[in-house]
Amino acid sequence: MGKTLEGLVAARGDDEASMTDQDFMRLAIHTAEEGVKKGQTPFGAVIALEGKLIVAAHNVVWLTTDITAHAEINAIRQACRMLDSIDLTGCVIYSTCEPCPMCFSAIHWARIDRIVYGADIADAAECGFNEMAISNEELKQLGPSPVLLSGGFMQQECVQLLQAFRARGDSKLY
Repeated sequence: MGKTLEGLVAARGDDEASMTDQDFMRLAIHTAEEGVKKGQTPFGAVIALEGKLIVAAHNVVWLTTDITAHAEINAIRQACRMLDSIDLTGCVIYSTCEPCPMCFSAIHWARIDRIVYGADIADAAECGFNEMAISNEELKQLGPSPVLLSGGFMQQECVQLLQAFRARGDSKLY
């Protein structure tokens, strides 16, 4: 891709406030691609508040030897530090893939208002990841959780990210 995260944000024009769901998802995809270049898995997440980028993070499970180091968890940790709060009310998280139950729970506990995700759990499982077949919709209902869900957003691009990773030949799954 060749662009930096800062370059993608700057390409929007005058300021970050004009960024759209599509812009944020593109940043999540780019962040996942950067992670793959570093030997990680193809998952990226972005957290925004009031249309402004707070953080972008990718999965670092292999780098840290930490099975909980998913993109969403990393983004939540960074956003909490940046905002000096564990309450992320008003924030939206953009994820290249439907959050796993662990990540969904962390999103709920952080009080993030909305999840926007691309590929779904079945797409990740189809690419070989060891996914639990519990959708965010099921978790939301079982919880119950007030988090709003916008699934299948830019799904084709996010599925292509998973498929390209799997086709590499050197991809490590978990």
